[in-house]
Parts: sequence; C-alpha cells; structure tokens
Amino acid sequence: MRPIAALVSAAGLLSAALIAPASAQQTPLKIGVLSDFSSVYSDIGGQGNVEATKMAIEDFGGQMFGKPIDMISADVLNKPDVASTIARKWWETEGVDMIIDMPTSATALAVMELSKQYEKVLIVTDAASSDITGKSCSPYTAHWTYDTYSNAHTVGSAIVKNGGDTWFFLTADYVFGHSIERDTGDVVKAAGGKVLGSVKHPLNTADFSSFLLQAQASKAKIIGLANGGGDTINAIKQAGEFGIVAGGQNLAAIVMFISDVHSLGLKLAQGLIITEAYYWDLNDKTRAFGKRFLERVKRMPTMNQASTYSATLHYLKAVQAAGTKDTKTVMAKMRELPVKDAFTDNGILREDGRMVHSMFLFQVKKPEESKGPWDYYKLLAEVPADQAFRPLKDGGCPLVK
Repeated sequence: MRPIAALVSAAGLLSAALIAPASAQQTPLKIGVLSDFSSVYSDIGGQGNVEATKMAIEDFGGQMFGKPIDMISADVLNKPDVASTIARKWWETEGVDMIIDMPTSATALAVMELSKQYEKVLIVTDAASSDITGKSCSPYTAHWTYDTYSNAHTVGSAIVKNGGDTWFFLTADYVFGHSIERDTGDVVKAAGGKVLGSVKHPLNTADFSSFLLQAQASKAKIIGLANGGGDTINAIKQAGEFGIVAGGQNLAAIVMFISDVHSLGLKLAQGLIITEAYYWDLNDKTRAFGKRFLERVKRMPTMNQASTYSATLHYLKAVQAAGTKDTKTVMAKMRELPVKDAFTDNGILREDGRMVHSMFLFQVKKPEESKGPWDYYKLLAEVPADQAFRPLKDGGCPLVK
C-alpha cells in the first residue's frame, strides 16, 4: 500500500503537468516558404524570400519556447493546384505552423481556402490582388506588402494628375493582372480620365509585339502595364524597340520592383514613376537591412523580400508574446502589436488581414544621377497608410462588422 504522502505528491505532479505553461508543451515552430524559384517572379521573391525568412529567424534568436525554429521551402511553379498540394501536405503531415510568400494571387487565394480549413496562419508577401483582403478575406490570412489598390492609387493618381488621362492596359491574364486593370481603371475614371481598352497576355510572355501594336494603335497617352516581374521587364524592353515612348506614348508600370529596374538598366527605366513599400536607401534602418541582405544575396532586397523579413519577425514576436502557437491567439496578438522594423515603422494589421503602412512614390533616376549600383530612385512622396490602402469599410470583407 502506497503512503498517502506519495499519493499526494504524485497527484501534485500530475496537476502541475496539466497546468504547465503552454510554452513548455509546444512542439518546434515550423515556417514554410512557398515561392517562385524558377519563373517570372523569382527575382522579386524566390530565394531572396528564403534568405529574408532566415534573417528574421536569426534576428529573433533562432528558438521559440526553447526549441530551434525550423524552416522549409518549395516552388509552387505559379500553379494554384501545386500550391494547394504542397500546403495541404505541410499542414497535414509536416507540422508547419505558418506559410509565407505566395508568388501569385491565384496561388494565394487557393491556399487561403486551405488555411481556413486547417486554421493555420498564412502571410501573403508577394501576391497583390486586393481581393485577398476584400471579398475573399480570411481570419487566418495577413496581406503584408502592397496590393493592386495601393499601387493603383499612388501611381495611377499621380500620372492622371500630370496629364496622363487616357489609358490602354497590357494585362496579365489571371487574377493579379485583372485586379490591377480594375483598380487602376477605377482611379483613372474617378479622376476624369478614360480607359480606351485593354489586351490580355499569358503569364510569362516572351513576345509582346502583337499586344504592343494594339496598345500603340489605341493612341492612349498611357500604356498601363498590368503585369509584373519578367513580364513587365519584357514589355518595357520591347516597347523601346517599337519606339512607343519616342512616338509620344508613355508607359506606366503599376507594379514594379527595384530588381526590374536593375534588370532593365537606367537607360531604359529612367523617368518611370513607380510605387514601392520599401527602398533600401530611405533611412538608417532600411540601409542597414539592405546592406546585410546584399552581403548574403549579392542583390539589394525588393520590397517583397524586406516585407517577408518583416512579416516573419512580427509573427515570431506574436507567438512569443502569446505564449502559444494557437492560430487564433497568435493572429489576435499580431493585430495588437504595432509593426516596427526595417520594412516599416508605422504598420498595423487590420481585422480584414491588410497590414497598412506608408507607401512611397518614386521616380527612376537618369543614368547620370545615379551614384552607383542600386542607387536608382528619387523620392517624390510618402503616401500615408490611410491614403494608400483601401478603407476598411469599402473592401467587402465579411469579417468587418
């Protein structure tokens, strides 16, 4: 017969185990990066997003609840079905807690549905459709970098105000391109301008000649590039070959990145008005992060890569502050904590999943204005979050009461 004292002691140990802090019971935290490593968006995200995620994990300390933080990555091939298959496997059998990146809007929207099913955190740092925090919003998804609404309203408004009041769009034929055309077209028309037409092109198009001829024939003052990455680069290069700008029409790159400018060179890109959420040479914090990233990747970070660092770090801070990996608790903490880091010092995560922050309007420098590699932008304006991003009440997100 066991002594009463021993029974009491055993009961006490059992009770203590049951009420032990959540942090002591956690399995290792695991982050998955779903990106484009081989196609049109690999320069703006890709391996740079993997390195940015690693940098955030290292800066956080590399551990959560006393266990090393794990990270895995995979190429979605820019296909929603591939993205869904990988995400399902990661959440069902590989213990992934949070997935980040999502290179296209179609892949993001597909994985968002799975994140609701598995009640897991998804942070979108590359895809741009404003529908992500609009009609398709999710309580488990955060949209971090920019969206088609923010870019349309900063670039589109600036161009229309400067006389670019007739537009024709070259549009990537999927959700992202359609969203850019829609959101920018709304801005143009609201400002009194006209959309004269558009032409759709497949993702990852090599030959834009037929599309550019239609844009040229429209006589529109502005040819709006409703595409991104390699498609934007190819369109601008071929527009130069066709003499479109020399003929009096101008190009508007609604979504453009410093990697695109680097690939084009200042001779072709000079004078373009673009918007970005981050530029390495804005302030001491952006310069410090940019130089660290450059040492690792041999390129300055795009806004998506800086954003992936920011979102990963913010997620880790939220998990730590919450004391648990529970998705709902962590999402609530992510909304509670302000976002202050190398990407932004004034970010807030709203209930619709949109992380709002300042956007910046830049003009690409002339070759003679640049002091060296990656010195590409002149700052025209900082656009406050409440002017850059769609008002919460206007998005149609069912989560917004």
